[in-house]
Amino acid sequence: MSVVLLAVLSCVLAQGAPSDWHFVPITPEDRMEDIIRKAAHVTPSPRQLAWQKLEFTAFVHFGMNTFTDREWGEGNEDEKLFNPTDFDARQWVRAIKAAGIKLLIVTAKHHDGFCLWPSKYTEHCVRNSPWKNGKGDVVREVSDACREAGIKFGVYLSPWDRHEPSYGDSPNYNQYFKNQLTELLTNYGEIAEAWFDGACGEGPNGKRQEYDFRSYYDLIRKLQPKAAISIMGPDVRWCGNESGTGRESEWSVVPVSDPTMYAVSFDCSQDEPGSREALKLAAEKGAFLVWYPAQVDTSIRPGWFYHASEDNQVRSLDELLDIYYGSVGGNSQLLLNIPPDRRGRLHDNDVKRLEELGQVLHATFADDLAKGAKARASNSSRRHPAAKTVDGKEQTYWTTEDGVTTAAIEYDLAGPRTFNRAALQEYIEEGQRVEEFFLDAWDGSQWKQIARATTIGHKRLLRFDDVTAQRVRVRITQSRDCPTLSHFGLYRAPAGP
Repeated sequence: MSVVLLAVLSCVLAQGAPSDWHFVPITPEDRMEDIIRKAAHVTPSPRQLAWQKLEFTAFVHFGMNTFTDREWGEGNEDEKLFNPTDFDARQWVRAIKAAGIKLLIVTAKHHDGFCLWPSKYTEHCVRNSPWKNGKGDVVREVSDACREAGIKFGVYLSPWDRHEPSYGDSPNYNQYFKNQLTELLTNYGEIAEAWFDGACGEGPNGKRQEYDFRSYYDLIRKLQPKAAISIMGPDVRWCGNESGTGRESEWSVVPVSDPTMYAVSFDCSQDEPGSREALKLAAEKGAFLVWYPAQVDTSIRPGWFYHASEDNQVRSLDELLDIYYGSVGGNSQLLLNIPPDRRGRLHDNDVKRLEELGQVLHATFADDLAKGAKARASNSSRRHPAAKTVDGKEQTYWTTEDGVTTAAIEYDLAGPRTFNRAALQEYIEEGQRVEEFFLDAWDGSQWKQIARATTIGHKRLLRFDDVTAQRVRVRITQSRDCPTLSHFGLYRAPAGP
């Protein structure tokens, strides 16, 4: 191990890294096969596993910008502008639940500094608005509505604050920020996700604020230990764009230079940050491998906040399905923004689209045509046979014998079945390993290829034209170590858009 990596690792250990952190050093001395083997054995924390299983989540951008018709506020807006006329958090939750969404993140404070809860640390908050005569609390009503409906709840708290006078006075503002963070983490029940971006500017003193992210993380771990810390955080990374576009090959194991603060310096714009080429380049400089899964965020409209001019620009059902298959179906989580209007309700056009999306997804994935199929593999470990991939249980899986990295599993569906979708899931508690696989169908005389893909990870969804067959086959042609599959499913999407 290089001297630099030894020094960094010693520093990490001295600081007392959290027990669920799993980082593995890679060095210039490592051969490529050593690097790949190490990558194959990096695993997620329980917190990251729980986050990944949510799959489809919602962002709700609501605040001062809703009433000024802007995307970014200046911080000097009059609190009296915030006055929703028919606020209904339960309507938000009903609409997102209809789409199959499992968590809602509310913008408790955006860059303008206006707080949607009555913070005792600022006057720039709902307490000084006319809404409910200053007695309202958006965060309270949304968190309560989520819990009533069985939806997880998360908060976005912008580190950039264009209203707060102490911004730019780094130590004082960091304490101010942690005070507000403490309010959100202690007064609203369980928080499943804390979401930060990296927006940063100069304060009134002309100095650029230096965020003390490490202390933010420590506070969250203390007050809400189950909460995933996303984007500018150690649990979840940004996919690198806001268009809803995922990568063809999304690896959850990526190299970072500092395992204590990698969120601050990680380059989300890389084409494939977990590829063999990326790992080799990182090892040449000295790095650490970590489990750092991707989140794909985008808005259902062109803007993130509500604008009446965009009422007829809600994404089509086809667009949303493309985004869903490329994100949830590409080893990422989808975070879809739906902005409430000035009434404090989601617009009818957005609600209708969410309902349509939920109906199609339910109709597609309600009936698994491969469940209980007869399965046999070209190679299996004794304790993990191929039948484990179609038994409907999360904690069972198929894998090969030690040292075997390619294999095929054949499924007999007990009769001809017509399908146009397939789902595969690795058992990521053992790591992410598959690099290439094929799906074939038997046409009565020979195997015909239906689809090919690279990574699987938590979930890979495949789309293709209708196929009718009794026998199908998954061929794993490249894997970083013994491949695993916890689920294989076949489905038929309804005809339509």
